[in-house]
Amino acid sequence: MLGQYLEGVHETAPLIHNITNYVTVNDCANILLACGASPIMADDQAEVEAITAICGGLTLNIGTLNSNTIASMILAGKKAAQLDHPIVLDPVGAGASPLRTQTAAELIGKLPITVVRGNVSEIKALSDGSSLTHGVDANAADKVNDDNLWEYFSFTKKLAEAWGTIIAISGEIDVIANKDKAFAIKNGHPLMSRITGSGCMLSVLTAAYVTAAKKTQNSLLEAVAAAFCTMGIAGEVAASRMGEMDGNASFRNYLLDAVFNMTAEELDTKAKYELVSYTDD
Repeated sequence: MLGQYLEGVHETAPLIHNITNYVTVNDCANILLACGASPIMADDQAEVEAITAICGGLTLNIGTLNSNTIASMILAGKKAAQLDHPIVLDPVGAGASPLRTQTAAELIGKLPITVVRGNVSEIKALSDGSSLTHGVDANAADKVNDDNLWEYFSFTKKLAEAWGTIIAISGEIDVIANKDKAFAIKNGHPLMSRITGSGCMLSVLTAAYVTAAKKTQNSLLEAVAAAFCTMGIAGEVAASRMGEMDGNASFRNYLLDAVFNMTAEELDTKAKYELVSYTDD
């Protein structure tokens, strides 16, 4: 089922505008190329609207936030909204500082965000301020596991309804939901947390998949799930290639290679997920 979304990216080769952080910008560009999409990075207010207009989708990442990029994100987001382009928001470090938390909340309030993609602590901090991140990483106390999975299904459903968006929480178990359905995804590997930018790369990958899905009139929720499974499977493949002298730099390169070489058949065969449809009480 999910392999068709990878094929959609290959067929449409979407151009994605990324206003992202300078720590991981090169990895974000490379993973878009690896999956069959194309990246463009522009964050000056004088050109963000023009760049957005020639693209198919937009990623907004607040990882190295400043007052100039906040204004650029709003301008680009409004242009994307006018053109009915998907917008993916990555609220990196929401909960770590008032500026990050308030900016992410402002973007959600002002723009028709298609997907909010973050770790569980970032999403909880934005929803009710109940959690603090560990820097830009999730708080260990917020971990999603099999015991509390249904609680997070309920949490993401309510948040998706309130924000009118898809909520995509990444972690040991990923939870992706709209107001009607939710995916729990169990692909991935612990080494993914040992490189900078795995979450940022996942966000731009998600933007590519939902942009392609919109062009081909397919499910945006399933497109997000496909992107998450692609990234998780790539992490598993990368880990399987690690030799005795390999470290996190090698793992990052193997991860990109695995995305580059991913096929629809591999995605369908290796994806580990559970799909839940909500019913009214």
